[in-house]
Amino acid sequence: MADFHLHPNGICESTAVGPRTRIWAFAHVLPGARIGADCNICDGVFVENDVVVGDRVTVKCGVQLWDGVSLEDDVFVGPNATFTNDPRPRSRQRPEQFSRTVVRRGASIGANATILPGLEIGEQAMVGAGAVVTRSVPPFAIAVGNPARIVGYVGSEGPGEGRQAATAGPQLAAGPVGVGAAALYELPLVKDLRGNLSVGEFERSVPFRPRRYFLVFDVPSKEVRGEHAHKQCDQFLICVRGSCAVVVDDGAQRRQVTLDRPNLGLHIPAGIWGIQYKYSADAVLLVFASDHYDPDDYIRSYPQFQRWLGQRNG
Repeated sequence: MADFHLHPNGICESTAVGPRTRIWAFAHVLPGARIGADCNICDGVFVENDVVVGDRVTVKCGVQLWDGVSLEDDVFVGPNATFTNDPRPRSRQRPEQFSRTVVRRGASIGANATILPGLEIGEQAMVGAGAVVTRSVPPFAIAVGNPARIVGYVGSEGPGEGRQAATAGPQLAAGPVGVGAAALYELPLVKDLRGNLSVGEFERSVPFRPRRYFLVFDVPSKEVRGEHAHKQCDQFLICVRGSCAVVVDDGAQRRQVTLDRPNLGLHIPAGIWGIQYKYSADAVLLVFASDHYDPDDYIRSYPQFQRWLGQRNG
């Protein structure tokens, strides 16, 4: 006897359904589908053959999971959310292989959202109700609108937000932001009728001697940059014009700070995941780096970053 609940008006043709899963009225699960334990498949859900659903997943009413869709553990899919699996659908024309769409562990998709084919919704990300997702969503990102754009990051609120984290006065160190050794620095500011001056000294107000710098500018406001960590390289960020938001993440804590004046700097040490977004139209971000460019020093995916942290700390 199957160790899951099937409503009398539900249809489940698959034998790969985990214990304590509940499949409710008018849901239909095809034979090839795999569904984990403790899931809740609500009324009117349709699950095709090439679908994998992890443990403790909730799929609300009116959702169709088409071939190529995978939902990892603890995913929530709101009512009438729509998945697609063919970027150029035609009637009675079946592609050789459908696009793969993956929703990573703990992510949530709001009611009536539409997910275009071949995308990845990152771990713990949140997609707002009615959003139309045309590009992959990074881990922990909050994406809303049509087309969906990132407006925040889960768990990034806190004492590192904006100017409130910086202490007033001539002191250089504004203090840690609560994520590893990342810290805000208040750089000296000299005001004069002839114009203002902000100055910093390497290995004093900037906590290392740079070997490289780069400028980021003309960034469309919807774009997200960074999304990587370094194994060895430290960085020091100053938004010399305009403003941008920076998220720092050490794998355990996550904070967002706003860089919005040329005498406010953010030190991101090696081993910290960094993201920049919410660029103003006139933003110019100056970044000092402690090392020359080395592509092998970059960690470019968050799951890889988590594995690297485990190996480093293990």
